Amino acid sequence: MSLKCAFVFPGQGSQAMGMGKDFFENSGAAKEMFASAKERTGIDFETLLFTENENLSQTAFTQPAILLVSAIANRLFVEQTSIVPVLTLGHSLGEFSALVASGALDAIDAVELVNLRGKLMAEACSKQEVGMLVSLGLDDATVEGICENARANGKQVWAVNYNSDGQIVIAGIKKDLEELVDVLKEAKAKRAMLLNMSVASHCPLLNSAVEPLEVKLQEMLKESFIAPVISNVTAQPYNTKAEALELLPKQLVMPVLYKQSIANIDNDVDCYIEFGHGNVLKGLNKSSTSKPHFNVSDMASLEATIAALKEMQ
Repeated sequence: MSLKCAFVFPGQGSQAMGMGKDFFENSGAAKEMFASAKERTGIDFETLLFTENENLSQTAFTQPAILLVSAIANRLFVEQTSIVPVLTLGHSLGEFSALVASGALDAIDAVELVNLRGKLMAEACSKQEVGMLVSLGLDDATVEGICENARANGKQVWAVNYNSDGQIVIAGIKKDLEELVDVLKEAKAKRAMLLNMSVASHCPLLNSAVEPLEVKLQEMLKESFIAPVISNVTAQPYNTKAEALELLPKQLVMPVLYKQSIANIDNDVDCYIEFGHGNVLKGLNKSSTSKPHFNVSDMASLEATIAALKEMQ
């Protein structure tokens, strides 16, 4: 039986000091990708990921680091198996890792691309204090209504990440988000908490980043996809450069429809394989699917995932 696997990739917030180290120490391919990424971007990824520093929490460094580790995990898996994904999907930044897995972006091109993306996002947010807030325990309509009411009263807040049932992230101006905490709790949110984010992702505050990202995408995207990518913007598949050029700039300023994407694809896949540090998406997927979810975050989990998939075949 040929397994129908979805390859999935985490986004910003999944990073941690030491991620990728096991790959680096045990794989020549990983070392080669670290060196190529450093040469392309000027970022010393060994220092960034393996020593204590403050850069890993800064968007322009976080994004290429996460993508690099995800791309390495995916490459090592692909080199040891014959499994081709039926589709790929990423959460926010992870959509760019998904494009790498689908063959639409070269891995090192993608590291450079998301380094630029992170810089553009930071620049767009640099003139005002912005942030993101997670709401737990409220339905989509309630959170959307609270945000709409706040905007009607001059606040700048938007529901931007639909992670799972009852978990929505809101982005906007930090002081407006702080005022929203009590409103969400009054509406019976189980939790409303500001996140440690220096940017306001997937909302109109990033409009200035759209055009320069579009230019770089035009230069780097390829025409060929080995598997469709699920768009964060539409929760639907795309598999052409033209579609990618239309959707990826919009992704900067529009909500991430992650849970909707899982719901749309779940009947078409047998399992999910998460590439990159940890298993953040496994946690999000629990409320949306009962299908097996594997992760490849180090050499041990790579071997375990390959063994488990052999048993399923």
